[in-house]
Amino acid sequence: MKQAAASTIILGIDPGTVVMGYAIIKVQANNIQLLDMDALKVGSLKDIYERLELIYSRVNELILKYRPNTFAIEAPFFGKNVQSMLKLGRAQGVAIAAAMQHKIGVTEYSPKKIKQSITGNGNAAKEQVWKMLQTQLKIEETPQYFDASDALAVALCHHYQTSSVFAKEAKSFKGWDDFLTKNPGRLLKK
Repeated sequence: MKQAAASTIILGIDPGTVVMGYAIIKVQANNIQLLDMDALKVGSLKDIYERLELIYSRVNELILKYRPNTFAIEAPFFGKNVQSMLKLGRAQGVAIAAAMQHKIGVTEYSPKKIKQSITGNGNAAKEQVWKMLQTQLKIEETPQYFDASDALAVALCHHYQTSSVFAKEAKSFKGWDDFLTKNPGRLLKK
């Protein structure tokens, strides 16, 4: 009897202190299923600490409900507004803290890396990213906020980055010398 392939559940987060996007995908034998995708709207709360507590609580709830194996989050991009960066960093930090509390591995991806993984273009517009996600995952409905689709892009980017042949090879070598030692047939001799 053939044993079923193990599944991986990935929680993707697009952090924000006004709207935080989240998405959960399940990957089994390269079949990708969207389990949940939405946005947490915390902008109506005036107190930043209440917002952060709400973000932490929601990420914790998602972890308890879906039991993800891994957690991927968009790294903040560097802007000119220091206060905005500080707030975004705090939101990212509390989301990461929730994952770490549950002993879930955390991986950060830059916005450019996420876009490039999904569309092939690191400068793609949010609309282009969403269209590719719709096509790749056969999603009909459009989310109310791009923050939710951005979180889905984070989760799918993580899957692509960790499941490719190149990612597996890269993880198993300690540098070029180790790679060449383990793959002598790949060395071209003149």
